[in-house]
Amino acid sequence: MANSIALFKQYIDLLDEVYRVEAKTSMLDINGTLVQAGANANQIIVPKYSLDGLADYSRNTGYVAGDVTVTHEAVEFNYDRGRKFTVDAMDNAETAGVAFGSLAAQFIRQKVVPEMDAFRFASYAGASNILSASGALSTGAEVLAAVETATKAMDEEEVPESGRILFITPTLETAIHSLDTTKSREILERFDDIVRVPQRRFYSAIDLADGTTSGEEAGGYAKASGGKNLNFMVIEKDAVLQFTKHTVSKVFSPEENQSADGWAFVYRAYGLCDVYDCKVKGIYAHKSTT
Repeated sequence: MANSIALFKQYIDLLDEVYRVEAKTSMLDINGTLVQAGANANQIIVPKYSLDGLADYSRNTGYVAGDVTVTHEAVEFNYDRGRKFTVDAMDNAETAGVAFGSLAAQFIRQKVVPEMDAFRFASYAGASNILSASGALSTGAEVLAAVETATKAMDEEEVPESGRILFITPTLETAIHSLDTTKSREILERFDDIVRVPQRRFYSAIDLADGTTSGEEAGGYAKASGGKNLNFMVIEKDAVLQFTKHTVSKVFSPEENQSADGWAFVYRAYGLCDVYDCKVKGIYAHKSTT
């Protein structure tokens, strides 16, 4: 049984690759080497830095000593979701492993990734003191003007120009490109990357179905009653703290599975997304009026 479990768990690398390719927000993940496990299972430890500013230089005494403080803060995961699914009994564990790999890849692509993206965008859009605006955008000129306003607002707040990513719906991005003007190209070139986000992942607030309450058995997410469609967001990469993990923590053979004649897998996705208090202006959200 131990060899079978190891065989199945080798597909975790595949799941991570599917996530990186499919998730619109995966580029915001922090480097995993910078974090370490916390004292509790639902925590990670992240480094935070504090630096003194410049001081007067003296020709007699030279430089004023400054402090560099590195602290490690425990941060709790705010996203913890899971599912158990079953692959019918196969002739051998290797065949079941292939079936599991295909099933899990589709599960990540169709269910996990859209929900993760939606949860993150809604969390960032709902963070306190970020830059924001709202309005209906129906033409390319209106979209371009709104994006230009966003860049100016971030410039005034001294948000670094490098590292800014424009997340925008395909409809509005197409509207900008239809202008095909020097001004539109200049504005779009100010972003390190432009990511098209389907509207169904792009809300200011969402509700997560718990999977057990009546009407929520299918799981997943939906736009919250007070949520708005997001037109676009500009996120400076260093403004957010985003970390995620995928794991298959348990594998049950058909002999051990008490509810079905098949291999049972327990999948869990957990992580966190948060905004650094000192970098909230590194996020700009433009909401629709609907």
